[in-house]
Amino acid sequence: MCAVRALILLTALAPVSWGTTYAVTTEFLPPDRPLFTGLMRALPAGLLLLALARVRPRGAWWWKSAVLGALNIGAFFPLLFLSAYRLPGGMAAVVGSVGPLFVAGLAAVLLGERPTVRTLLTAVVAAFGVSLVVLRAAGALDALGVLAALASTASMSTGTVLTKRWGRPDGVGPLALTGWQLTAGGLLIAPLALLVEGAPPALDGPAIGGYLYLALANTALAYWLWFRGIGRLTATQVTFLGPLSPLTAAVVGWAALDQALTPLQLVGMALAFGATVVGQTGAGRRAAVRGVAVSAAGGESFSSTEEKHRKDSMDVTVQALRR
Repeated sequence: MCAVRALILLTALAPVSWGTTYAVTTEFLPPDRPLFTGLMRALPAGLLLLALARVRPRGAWWWKSAVLGALNIGAFFPLLFLSAYRLPGGMAAVVGSVGPLFVAGLAAVLLGERPTVRTLLTAVVAAFGVSLVVLRAAGALDALGVLAALASTASMSTGTVLTKRWGRPDGVGPLALTGWQLTAGGLLIAPLALLVEGAPPALDGPAIGGYLYLALANTALAYWLWFRGIGRLTATQVTFLGPLSPLTAAVVGWAALDQALTPLQLVGMALAFGATVVGQTGAGRRAAVRGVAVSAAGGESFSSTEEKHRKDSMDVTVQALRR
């Protein structure tokens, strides 16, 4: 059980790190360059992990890595930033917080996992709590922004369910798998960034430091922890770690950017955090114990064959604004 808790805490560091993205972007990086920022997050991190892992895709994993990289990174980043720019404050994060419901439907179809009533109710409570934290005063909803937010949520949800279904090749660790996806996603964003935003901007010292943080801690390390958690934890457990991202963003805004937290936001934080805790209990915990026991006994960090992943009923995802 201690091993399960340690694994949950390590995986939780990913959404906590993503919650700092907004503050770093607004305080240190060039304005209005979301695609360039996505490129600088994904491609250097992917190349670094490839250099460390020294393993290239083989056979079908060339196209599988491209698909996963597009869904989890290459399409997700641009769609998320587009929705954030076109929707009223926090609305993109609210739409993103329904990710667990997307995952529940996809898992039922692709993994044969039936969501429980408790899981669905907890997902609704988590989304409601996030909405209280991030939603701001109104404004007209932009149709393209709403579609982009829904598409970004669907993209990441599909990518993570497929990550669980496909697993990874024998002898390949999560470090290499993460590197493949980040590199593929970065290569997809590169021409789009050049076409839409033009040449890269001039960078000063703070911007260079900000991009280094985003590439190394916020992306390379965080996504490695996240994909590692996908393989070792259950759907319920990892899915409900997602609300930690907007909660972290709110806390960072209060602590570092002098943004006030209203009583209603504090209530929302309590609801979302409570849903995160509830999501770690019950049947999901028992399944995780079995998974960690198998890992310890057999030396596998997570399933190494596609057949085993089709039988497993564990998957994840949820994202927050400016992940």
